[in-house]
Amino acid sequence: MPADFNGYWKMVSNDNFEEYLKALDVNVAVRKIANLLKPDKEILQNGDHVIIKTLSTFRNYIMEFDVGKEFEEDLSGVDDRKCM
Repeated sequence: MPADFNGYWKMVSNDNFEEYLKALDVNVAVRKIANLLKPDKEILQNGDHVIIKTLSTFRNYIMEFDVGKEFEEDLSGVDDRKCM
């Protein structure tokens, strides 16, 4: 079982985030907006099943997965990528 990260997390800083997004080939407009945001994270964990909610004034996003199992993350509406 993974470490327990249950809780509500507030972002304090986000160093080199724009460079990270640039490496992912995220377009410049989305990078600039994302770099201004300080989203909170709510993590709900039940054994190996994890739900991570990213909450911001711009957009909320929910990612749900089982630890150790490959899954597809659909980022349509964020930057239109699909990731494994």
